Amino acid sequence: MKITATIIAYNEEKDIAGCIASAQQVCDEVIVIVDTKTTDSTAKIARAAGARVFHQEYLGDGPQKAWAVPHARHDWILSIDADERLDQDMVAYIRSINLNDDSVDAYAFRRRNFVGKHWIRAAGFYPDYVVRLYHRSRAGYLPRKAHSRVEAKKIHKVRAHLLHRTYENYSHWLERVNALSSRDAWAMYQKGKRPTKMAPVLHAFVAFLRKFFLKGGFLQGVDGLTVTLTTVLRAYFKYLKCIEMHEAAAVSPEVSEVSPQQDADNNPNEGGSIPRRRKVVTGRKKLLPSGKSEVKTKTSAPAKEYKKKTSL
Repeated sequence: MKITATIIAYNEEKDIAGCIASAQQVCDEVIVIVDTKTTDSTAKIARAAGARVFHQEYLGDGPQKAWAVPHARHDWILSIDADERLDQDMVAYIRSINLNDDSVDAYAFRRRNFVGKHWIRAAGFYPDYVVRLYHRSRAGYLPRKAHSRVEAKKIHKVRAHLLHRTYENYSHWLERVNALSSRDAWAMYQKGKRPTKMAPVLHAFVAFLRKFFLKGGFLQGVDGLTVTLTTVLRAYFKYLKCIEMHEAAAVSPEVSEVSPQQDADNNPNEGGSIPRRRKVVTGRKKLLPSGKSEVKTKTSAPAKEYKKKTSL
């Protein structure tokens, strides 16, 4: 089967071996892109499992996944996350595909999302169709730093399943809401978007209407309410954190482009924060309550990021 699996990873030593083994059921090559800020044994474990390993500073969701593609030996790409596994019906389906048929550019599979061992199906969590298998010359990831997806003209939806160990437990779910909202806020800030003061409230209200009523959350018990509330919190804090970043930049204009560490799809425990800054003396003075003055500081951006670092 001439398919290359690509996996982006940040501190995924607990999941990476299982993910690689799952992908190897249908792929004869697996590539793991390890975030350069990774501090655990992800790269070592990936190599031992038979994957080709490259190191790249995190570029954002879409750009990081797209960065892996030129390293692939095959045109068909299976892009999965470290916490995802192929269900047996998905394995059987991929094995049956005629990859020489150019009538399909990409395949989307139903994703089952879990909290621990509990399958969440409420409020749009199922069927959660995601494109995971695509031909790199006819499809590819959008250059979005958050919420990226594969864009293709001819996408075939398959009823087979991808298993997603989304959250370890409900506490982990809340941690990830924090991580995802930070990543999303950073992506908005990078694009120069400036939310209004009412944006957090308005977007949270829209999220509530969409999940609780349009997606039927009010009919789906505790799961429906849980999905609704976590979606509302993520929307609210996404815009609130972006506003916070702009306010910080107004005080210290030269804010660096350092991202929250790794995409939250692969880094659920790192919430990120306002982009980091370094202080330098500018000579401007600020009056203290005592009547004395102090030198006011501002920040300078670090050198341009995203230099490619690779190693086999």
